[in-house]
Amino acid sequence: MIRRVIRIDDEKCNGCGACVSACHEGAIELVNGKAKLMRDDYCDGLGDCLPTCPTGAITFVEREAAAYNEEAVMENKREKMSKEGSVLPCGCPGTQTKTIERKENDAAPSMRFYEQPSRLRQWPVQIKLVAANAPYFDGAKLLIAADCTAYAYAGFHERFIKGHITLVGCPKLDGVDYSEKLTAIIGENDIKSVTVARMEVPCCAGLENAVKKALQASGKFIPWQVITISTDGRIID
Repeated sequence: MIRRVIRIDDEKCNGCGACVSACHEGAIELVNGKAKLMRDDYCDGLGDCLPTCPTGAITFVEREAAAYNEEAVMENKREKMSKEGSVLPCGCPGTQTKTIERKENDAAPSMRFYEQPSRLRQWPVQIKLVAANAPYFDGAKLLIAADCTAYAYAGFHERFIKGHITLVGCPKLDGVDYSEKLTAIIGENDIKSVTVARMEVPCCAGLENAVKKALQASGKFIPWQVITISTDGRIID
């Protein structure tokens, strides 16, 4: 498949190893004093290593590469940690499934009048990271939102997240088709409704189209709606 992965310029690399530490996937190692991408399927294409390189030796390229393999990455991490005498029982902490219980008036006593309580009910929220069979999907009202919507619309938690299980993503930056993952989530769970929150910008159409494909592929008839938010923070559709 053609996808985005990193490229390391041998001539620019000074062997400092900063990228090795920055790569949470373990895709980079030092070989003969130079940083090397060891396996394409370990590179998630997000580029955490790029800003740490002092010489600018790391860039993105679009090329034929194996798909990112999260399972292989986690197994590699476990093996390395086992050799070091430590364990990773639940994989990456950022992907550990968690349900967040919230009461209707769940605000801390110390909150000032202008602070609002979070309405988020689960973790993780990134479409790529959630498990399709997570227990919080059972009977859920699903919110599928573009990353930017929560920043553009001031009352996003109260207007959209409250009462929903939330999934977020950006088809332009992630460079993936979410429809397969969303099909699994919708098809394998008792989803009550789907709300899509997108920005008015054209690239957000990718998120809306992925939801349409997923609903069609699931074979289920589920109420759904699309709400569009303008770049200046207004609901326009």
